[in-house]
Amino acid sequence: MEQRATGKKGTLFVVSGPSGSGKSTLCRAAAAQAGVHLSVSATTRPAGEGEVEGKDYYFLSDEDFLAEVQAGQFLEYARVFDYYYGTPIQPVREKLQEGQSVVLEIDIQGGEQVFEKYPEAVGVLILPPSFEEMARRLRERGRDDEETIQKRLHQAQAEVEQAQMNSRYQHTVVNDNLEQAIEVLTTLISPDKSD
Repeated sequence: MEQRATGKKGTLFVVSGPSGSGKSTLCRAAAAQAGVHLSVSATTRPAGEGEVEGKDYYFLSDEDFLAEVQAGQFLEYARVFDYYYGTPIQPVREKLQEGQSVVLEIDIQGGEQVFEKYPEAVGVLILPPSFEEMARRLRERGRDDEETIQKRLHQAQAEVEQAQMNSRYQHTVVNDNLEQAIEVLTTLISPDKSD
């Protein structure tokens, strides 16, 4: 159940972390438990097994994605490992104006773009317990070849260092125990119960 309009603007949460940190799983569970809106990103990568259009991602062709970029329809976007990813801006604006909090599950590069436009956004950094565990998770999901996994691991180390130096990520959640990590993130993004 999403929160209703209260006359005040909702809070924008930027939840970032490297591939394999578990941010998708955490964001879905925490947003559902907290009753806040989870933004759906667009991508040009093919749908993974079991992924649903409009629920997991909006799957676009390169041409359609770039047309949306030209039309200013993305809050943030980036090309990551041969594919584009971006956050459609209109649903985010609408939910915030309705007084609903919105969770953006995006990479650190995208997070930087959002903070430029919404400096009041609350940053949450999701980290795996170790890079070894992150590599195991990436291999287990079966979406990338070994070369891509190695690129992701290399980029993740640089991104994590950058994000940890960035004061805009006020909170860090280490995803070493899924249930505990969900509980921590749910608490962070839950609307103020006193309203």
